[in-house]
Amino acid sequence: MLVANEFGIADVLKTLGIKETNAGACSGTQWLDTKGEIIESYSPADGALIGKIKQATTEDYEKIIKTAEAAFKTWRMMPAPKRGEIVRQIGDQLREYKEPLGKLVSYEMGKIYQEGLGEVQEMIDICDFAVGLSRQLHGFTMHSERPKHRMYDQYHPLGIVGVISAFNFPVAVWAWNAMLAMVCGDVVVWKPSSKVMLCSIAVHNIIADVLKKNNVPEGVVNLVAGGSKYVGDNFLADKRVPLISATGSTRVGKRVGAIVGERLGRSLLELGGNNAIVITENADLDMALRAVLFGSVGTAGQRCTSTRRLIIHESVYETFKTKLVKAYGHIHIGHPLDSKTLVGPLIDKGAVQDFLTAIENVKKQGGKILLGGGVVSGEGFESGCYVNPCVAEVSGNLDIVCHETFAPLLYLMKYKSMDEAIELHNGVPQGLSSAIFSKNMLETERFLSHEGSDCGIANVNIGTSGAEIGGAFGGEKETGGGRESGSDAWKVYMRRQTNTINFSTELPLAQGIKFDTGE
Repeated sequence: MLVANEFGIADVLKTLGIKETNAGACSGTQWLDTKGEIIESYSPADGALIGKIKQATTEDYEKIIKTAEAAFKTWRMMPAPKRGEIVRQIGDQLREYKEPLGKLVSYEMGKIYQEGLGEVQEMIDICDFAVGLSRQLHGFTMHSERPKHRMYDQYHPLGIVGVISAFNFPVAVWAWNAMLAMVCGDVVVWKPSSKVMLCSIAVHNIIADVLKKNNVPEGVVNLVAGGSKYVGDNFLADKRVPLISATGSTRVGKRVGAIVGERLGRSLLELGGNNAIVITENADLDMALRAVLFGSVGTAGQRCTSTRRLIIHESVYETFKTKLVKAYGHIHIGHPLDSKTLVGPLIDKGAVQDFLTAIENVKKQGGKILLGGGVVSGEGFESGCYVNPCVAEVSGNLDIVCHETFAPLLYLMKYKSMDEAIELHNGVPQGLSSAIFSKNMLETERFLSHEGSDCGIANVNIGTSGAEIGGAFGGEKETGGGRESGSDAWKVYMRRQTNTINFSTELPLAQGIKFDTGE
């Protein structure tokens, strides 16, 4: 089935420069004549073939890396505010193409159009953040214990930053990394998920004019769209790439960390989430319900920050459960570009099978399915990728609950005391995002304290998903420990250097050490 112009898709592809067959490697403005096996991109929305990609081969990867190495030598010496100006223009270019790119994200990945637009807005926002950051790459000065000495630290560009992005955020995760890396003076090599390669090709088409207009050297912003057969462990093991930023499953992250760690490289890992909301007896239940709905079914449960567990105080459990079941009954499932749709498809049939298997495991382990759980069929659902969001009651963190199912599967459990709630909350291997709903300051402050949430993100009276770019994004435990986006996450893209300057005619040693040369 070929893509039609329903929802203007054919026009979008033309606007974004997506051809019937597309090259899989780019060094900024120059596309390589790639020779890898053809990979086809089908929309989970309707099963239509969107386009084909000639994958980047190992040879193409080698060309890109060499080009990136050469570009780094020039790019790192450009003043950071000048690099920021180029990032500013990239942000403006993304504003121009926000609607078509958002539509392609929606169509190739399956998230609803509003979320596709939101993802492109994240790209724009991180560009704005990076522009300001380009004038704030500051270190610190320290007082020396030695007379007439000055100490300070500073940050230098690191080199080539490898970005491995996941299917669920086809373009935003790249921007989180690439825009910060660029203002820090690094160059970027992007390996996108093989499930959404056309989105990455579109992004490079969009930014090419900015790069060309500013005479940015070839090799500053690079794309290698190739499967692990061509660009896999060799990328991770490459000593020419000092930092690999990888977003994906915990299983994949462990492999990335092991291979990069073997060569003592740096890894920035954004991995699995098993995010919970604690709903206390002092919660605003209507506010909590809105947060739970978006957190649990937004992106069809395919966000790393999706809400997967509800830990509800026994006094409000039945009331909230009734509200939730009623609200789930009004969720509209359909084509992601239909404005009425709240839940689109899963990424592919493999994800559907994982969802169904998880539900069977819930039943086997003693859980109770309250609603949903089947595959949606009929007219408009021929792709086989649509499912009914599922809500299950469980008694604590069962084995299946401790496993992240990347689909709209939500677990409900009761608690009596705050001690029990925190124990349930922290009793999973992952530690990305968390939230508590309560109007009681003693409860919320405890949740944010040392003995509270063990996640990298902890929210009060908002849900687990929808992080802003101004804060550092990432989590602990099997989530990987990495931090991207705002705050001081920029430091991972740079190498730190401590400098001591002696402006005297003496050479005193630190710690008061006396060393007589005998002269």
